[in-house]
Amino acid sequence: MRTTLLTLFAALTLIAAPAANASLITFEVELNGANENPDVASPGTGTAEIEIDTVLRTMTLDVIFSGLLGNTTASHIHCCTPPTGNAGVATQTPSFSGFPLGVTSGTYSHVFDMSLLSSYNPSFVAAHGGTADGAFAFLLTGMLNGQSYLNIHSNFATGGEIRGTLIQVPEPGSLALLGLAFAWLAAALRRRTLH
Repeated sequence: MRTTLLTLFAALTLIAAPAANASLITFEVELNGANENPDVASPGTGTAEIEIDTVLRTMTLDVIFSGLLGNTTASHIHCCTPPTGNAGVATQTPSFSGFPLGVTSGTYSHVFDMSLLSSYNPSFVAAHGGTADGAFAFLLTGMLNGQSYLNIHSNFATGGEIRGTLIQVPEPGSLALLGLAFAWLAAALRRRTLH
């Protein structure tokens, strides 16, 4: 039994090593007025998926929103504060490049090169080492710690009509590995009770 456990541990370590070095980190966002600080009485809603590639240094952003009471004026990611707080803008200002402005609903998809200073708010860069590398490291840390949010501003709510905290999504490989480990553990316990 001890040899089997050591073999399993070695196998799981080899399987988990590539997952630990994976370059893609995914975040999901639920956007609504109740997430604003202070709350905004808006029927507007939206969702976003943000994928960070730590090797290529890119951020892929896919957003869909609808039902805003005002026309959009800006959208960006703020960082770094606990979920109910307000923080400065970390990404492009006044808005993401090409984000649909002057509308109450829309979709947006864009890939940002996070190694470029133009992907950030200049004041965010200045506050975090003065380089794109420093800004990227600080933003990613804030995202991983649940201390960043996506905000869509409108002329109805200039401080933001809908927003949501970026929540990391577990990577599928990690979940599969966890399932494999539990299945093996269940089988080992079943064999142990039979002997």
